[in-house]
Amino acid sequence: MKAIVSRSAGGPHDLVFADMPAPSAGPGQVVIKVHACGVNYPDALIIADQYQYRPERPFSPGAEVAGEIVALGPDVQQLAVGDRVIAMLKWGGMAEQAVAEATYCIKMPPAMPYEDGAAFIIGFGTSYHALKQRGMLNPGETLLVLGASGGVGLAAVELGKAMGARVIAAVSSEEKLQIALNHGADRGVVYPRKLADPKGLSTMLKEACGPGGADIIYDAVGGQYSEAALRAMAWKGRFLVIGFPAGVPRIALNLPLLKGCSVIGVFYGAFAEREPEASGQNNEELMDMYRAGLIRPQIHARFSLDQAGDAIAMIMSRTASGKIVVVVSEM
Repeated sequence: MKAIVSRSAGGPHDLVFADMPAPSAGPGQVVIKVHACGVNYPDALIIADQYQYRPERPFSPGAEVAGEIVALGPDVQQLAVGDRVIAMLKWGGMAEQAVAEATYCIKMPPAMPYEDGAAFIIGFGTSYHALKQRGMLNPGETLLVLGASGGVGLAAVELGKAMGARVIAAVSSEEKLQIALNHGADRGVVYPRKLADPKGLSTMLKEACGPGGADIIYDAVGGQYSEAALRAMAWKGRFLVIGFPAGVPRIALNLPLLKGCSVIGVFYGAFAEREPEASGQNNEELMDMYRAGLIRPQIHARFSLDQAGDAIAMIMSRTASGKIVVVVSEM
């Protein structure tokens, strides 16, 4: 089978388009004919040996796929050959076939396109877990989303509105702000791509959030932006740590003390692994929201499998609004 392959630690343009042995399913696993694979920031980290998982090489990046099951391993009973599924992997999705644990497969609604499926579960799964289990978002609260036009950020905007919040979108351009507003954000702030004045940004965020501040801050950016946002936090607010494309922040601990707030880590993959029943319930609720038209992934760009390195390079550039998808096989 054809695949994009990492043979040594490096960047997206060190990947090669090559033939790999077709996978087989072990106990509790399925083989999926991949139609589309979502691209996420950890794909850039895992090929550079900078992620928490370090697979043996050669391997393919790609942690979320949509396709159809072509083979079942022993002990798989809830799925069948021919089922259309979304699957969350650790790696291996940027290939014509991929192996997934059956417990991490979600049956797709009949009307859901494969590209939507590939762009769905990591963005919406991460954001729903963040807002529901970790942030315990209540209707009427103010939610500030940093990186609100990216894959997980835009999902947080849509979910925040679906859950009854007032949503403030913080983004790096007017174009991205318009996208966030089109997806339900109530107000927005445009911050500079290189932050020279964190206190000035804090003032902008405080003004956008209002006198009470942000009840929940969803930080998918990191770097100096984190402390600037934290200064706009409401009393007893919840600061959700999602990711660090702008660098790992260093936050003065006097700020959580003065705000009486909580700083809360969000690790969706570990949640899905450690709490499968709660994760499964989240997935059912997300699919219900998708069917109702409350949420839908925005796809910024599509790449063919042999261009998957370019897709990862685009996500590293932080220029995408929504998700990037690698289309492996057309339907």
